[in-house]
Amino acid sequence: MTDYLKQILISQFEASLAMFKQRIEVCPEKYWDGKVGADTFRQTSYHALFYLDLYLTQNENVFGLSDLNVLGGDDRQPVICPGLNKEKTLEYVERCRNKILNMIAHETAETLQGNSGFSWRKTSRGELHIYNIRHFQHHIGQLSTYLRRISNECNLDLKLNWVGEGWK
Repeated sequence: MTDYLKQILISQFEASLAMFKQRIEVCPEKYWDGKVGADTFRQTSYHALFYLDLYLTQNENVFGLSDLNVLGGDDRQPVICPGLNKEKTLEYVERCRNKILNMIAHETAETLQGNSGFSWRKTSRGELHIYNIRHFQHHIGQLSTYLRRISNECNLDLKLNWVGEGWK
């Protein structure tokens, strides 16, 4: 059962990340800093990837800032991070995909049932993965809404496809 659950988690993480990547790729550069709610497209994209990355880590004590996080900011701090440019954001997507494949592959029945590893998330590790996907999809929804709005207002004909499973 654990192997089956891990296959499902990888498939849904990858589908979410594929949708996210598509949103980043289709966003015209001139709209990269447009408002998505209270933040910009750039900042929302970075926040989504930062927490995807963080929650894929074994626990809060082993998460370290990468070179991309030094550029984009530590989103755990009480300030709005600047985020990354489009090229660096796509680089972060690839890093997160590799982390998904690596971290989920190393999960066991025991680790999935154990503590999340994050003091502010009082759930099991398995439930943390579902939470992580839900949080990430929430921000994909924000980015999608923004892109649909500018596509309609500016006659851009942006294509935003749904990805049901796996890396596309």
